Amino acid sequence: MRHQRTDGSASGLARRPTAAPRRLGRGETSRWYSPVAVAADVSGVFVPVLTVYGLASEPRPLAAATVATLSWVTVRVVHHRYRPRSLGETRGLLPTVHDWLIFLGLLAGLRAVTGEQSAVTSALAALLPSLLITAVTGALTHRHLLEQRRRAQAVRRVLVVGEPGPVDEVTAQLAARTDHAFVVIGTVLVGDAGELTSGVPEMGRLAAAVDRSLAIPDLIPEGPDGSTVLAAARRQDADLVLIAPGCLLTGDRLRRVCWAVQDAGLQLAIASGLSEVALRRLTVSNAAGLNLLHIAPPLRTGPQPALKSVLDRVAAGAALVVLSPLLLTLALAVSLDSRGPALYRQTRIGYRGTPFTLWKFRTMVADAESRRPELERLNEHLSGPLFKIRRDPRVTRLGRLLRRTSLDELPQLVNVLRGQMSLVGPRPPLPEEVASYGAVELRRLGVKPGITGPWQVSGRSDLSWDEGLALDLFYTDNWSVTGDLDVLARTFRAVVDGRGAY
Repeated sequence: MRHQRTDGSASGLARRPTAAPRRLGRGETSRWYSPVAVAADVSGVFVPVLTVYGLASEPRPLAAATVATLSWVTVRVVHHRYRPRSLGETRGLLPTVHDWLIFLGLLAGLRAVTGEQSAVTSALAALLPSLLITAVTGALTHRHLLEQRRRAQAVRRVLVVGEPGPVDEVTAQLAARTDHAFVVIGTVLVGDAGELTSGVPEMGRLAAAVDRSLAIPDLIPEGPDGSTVLAAARRQDADLVLIAPGCLLTGDRLRRVCWAVQDAGLQLAIASGLSEVALRRLTVSNAAGLNLLHIAPPLRTGPQPALKSVLDRVAAGAALVVLSPLLLTLALAVSLDSRGPALYRQTRIGYRGTPFTLWKFRTMVADAESRRPELERLNEHLSGPLFKIRRDPRVTRLGRLLRRTSLDELPQLVNVLRGQMSLVGPRPPLPEEVASYGAVELRRLGVKPGITGPWQVSGRSDLSWDEGLALDLFYTDNWSVTGDLDVLARTFRAVVDGRGAY
């Protein structure tokens, strides 16, 4: 089963236009990413520190602003935040918070060494804008880069080499999304049989077996395979050669192709075949001359799951207390809007297949379940077990507002407090949905379901079953506490946007 992610993706397998794609860093604006990032970091520290220290009559405001600015820029440089190749590739919120905390620690150390006596409140007030300005600049840069990528700008031209099956998989996966730099402009196939189904132009073909009679001295390593790949790369003006290894392209043959590509000054990458493993779970080692790729297991036990559970319950308890007036108001409004109870209870399947009662504010008429059979023909998710209708006639007037703003989900804070759910996790499925699950789908029950999750910030009901499942599976195997914080931050924007909420 091929799963497609939809974060920044194009519809289906629609490919980016391959006519004269413009390379990374050569767009009219993208070359200014580094100067803009540096200017934002400098102004985000120097101006606030100088202003706050001056207004607070702190000693030597100019010296304090200069030291703070140099310290902030140094932290960012050490972590390679100004590299043109990395700027805009992610929203950068968590790395920015990480840098800012180190920045505070560095200034605290300098303060202790120099005996600087300025008020702590003044210092924090002066330094907070640096975090906000850098975070906003990173988010805007990421958004601009994504827009460029959707127009096939700021990309890298890629030639894919391999057998037809693996090449089709790689090209389809790259074409399904536009939030990366790679655009496939041609392929070189290995083997005499098989054709591509992806429609990417074939620029050459390597024989199924190496013809030893054409072997050339080791001092000229490219040989016929390397010459074919290089000719195709030069013809298509490729920036990178991406190899999808297989049984016909391995060992000494693969090594010689790599030599030829790199000796010609082209960049080289090899597809591992791992498409749903976060980079932080991968490490490389060497044994007996073999380069081994190690994959860390998903987080199931240890400090992070324990911390996640504590944070979930503490945050849910605090939110219930703070939001209690709003919850009471919404309950009253639901009761007055239509006949029936304010709260809707439904059996869902949670962690490791355990059923539990999920709570929501009622958004449908009281007899919604009995009316479902007559609406089956309108289901927009025929490819999977989900039942969703964009304009469901059973939804009440107030219910549409609650769904769009996700306020109907607030009672699930009780489920989180009881340990049945998490703040962040996959969508909690219905028993009848789970009854149709196979081994792949059941894996999404390896973590607690969440009030929000990757599906919430990536389109909600606009996602197909396969797209939502792919997001859930990726989260299940690659979640982390910092990743959950990122999802929570993105949830606010998703709720305000309202896309896919029906």
